[in-house]
Amino acid sequence: MNAYLADLFGLHGRTAVVTGGSSGIGRGIATALASAGAATVIVARGADRIEETVSTLKAGGCRVAGVVGDLSTRDGIRAAAEDAAGPFGEPDILVNSAGINIRPPFAEITEADWDATMTVNALAPFLLGQRFAPGMAERGYGRLIHISSQQAHRAFVGSGVYGASKGAVESLMRSEAEAWGGTGVTSNSLVPGFVLTPLNARLQQDTAKVEALAARTMIGRNGLPEDFAAAAVFLAGAGSGYVTGHSLFIDGGLSVH
Repeated sequence: MNAYLADLFGLHGRTAVVTGGSSGIGRGIATALASAGAATVIVARGADRIEETVSTLKAGGCRVAGVVGDLSTRDGIRAAAEDAAGPFGEPDILVNSAGINIRPPFAEITEADWDATMTVNALAPFLLGQRFAPGMAERGYGRLIHISSQQAHRAFVGSGVYGASKGAVESLMRSEAEAWGGTGVTSNSLVPGFVLTPLNARLQQDTAKVEALAARTMIGRNGLPEDFAAAAVFLAGAGSGYVTGHSLFIDGGLSVH
């Protein structure tokens, strides 16, 4: 990478924390940030998937570490935050990609479904941002990156509580952008279309539905985790310093309809 591109997009000397970084979109983003030079901590629930992801990235020459974290409770979120700051120090970049997708028929949604979804998908990004953003502001550089959803903007395929949680995430992103404006800290969201990941494995069993969603895009296919790499590196780097409070759609044109 030449010096000009390194100044815009290089992440050498930066540290990153990626929740949900052992699979799906989170893994794609963790791979991108680490490959661009950031010392990257992957936070996820499953030790085996973390170990496999970390081993793969280390074999590629990346500085990376893994933390087993439970984002389903307030105490778990706080513990994961402290553990994530251990391997490489306080992060410059926080990517909130961990999420759960509980979607029973709307009339059957329980209070437990609501609480579980809102805790992982919305409360965790809030608490992690509250933990890390003040330090970012003190150092004069920070990037908060949220993974949102089409369901934050429109209802389809049974949005349920998941859609409500992602709407909260985008509102949180705008509030963070306002709160940290002028400190060197930005907050933005990436908005996927339908992406072939473990999170929506159940829907992928309906081949006709998957093909119909692909046909709704302008590109003619559904998304893959690697489709988020370039956008994540851009939002994490110095070149995006004047971009904040923004939702960037990575959806093959799905949202254009």
